[in-house]
Amino acid sequence: MSDSQGPSEIGVAIAELRSASIFLTRVPPRYVGASPTEVPDFRHAARVFPVVGAAVGLAGGVVLLVANTLGMSALVCAGLAIATTAIVTGSLHEDGLADATDSLGGATTEKKLAIMDDSRVGTYGAVALILSIVLRVAALAAVAVISPLSAALVLIAAEAVSRAALVRLWHDLPAARLGGLSNDAGVPDQNAMLVAIAVAAVIAVVLGLPAVGLWPTILAGTLAIVATYVVIRVTARTLGGRTGDTLGACQQAAVVAFLIGASVS
Repeated sequence: MSDSQGPSEIGVAIAELRSASIFLTRVPPRYVGASPTEVPDFRHAARVFPVVGAAVGLAGGVVLLVANTLGMSALVCAGLAIATTAIVTGSLHEDGLADATDSLGGATTEKKLAIMDDSRVGTYGAVALILSIVLRVAALAAVAVISPLSAALVLIAAEAVSRAALVRLWHDLPAARLGGLSNDAGVPDQNAMLVAIAVAAVIAVVLGLPAVGLWPTILAGTLAIVATYVVIRVTARTLGGRTGDTLGACQQAAVVAFLIGASVS
């Protein structure tokens, strides 16, 4: 019986990773064996989001190490690493952060949702983007000055943890409006949410401890949890529910918080 179940379980995991890759990155669907018109079902697949996040962080980490080998400064290495993560994801989460932050200027829920639909970036969104990039680069560079390898490991962990944060918000809040991929593709069930958090925690511990030690790892995880909670509460209060943009904002808040915590020596 176990032999017959093995390939099936592996096949399910591969399918879930494919769906998560399509949703979280800009890797062409054909490169992961998926149809461009395929609409993934994330009720269960969201549990592997941290794995895809770790892969995004790995891409940035590799660039950081290569840049360091070429003799570039820690600040430049960190900047190139963060740029790489944005390229791999198509800046999806950064776009969500900008739109969600801009919506805070709306007087009503309807106006907030309308602002999110506007492709233009306002003052709030621009400031949020600048802060996100600057804080990530600065925190990562602070670790890279001590050890480039540690910085690469921390980035992998941060990207994994931030995808679990995204899943938590997605599971906890109802849709603020009908339609949109974050609603039509299925809401992560409780099991998927708990597995995503567990996977992210394991990645954070396994990579964080050898990279920066016990207390910075604990602080990084704690700050990421607090940031996630704050975004969930603010989103619930201002919109009454989630949108795709708020998912991106939650990911950005969590990754910034984790990197800041990890940079504390």
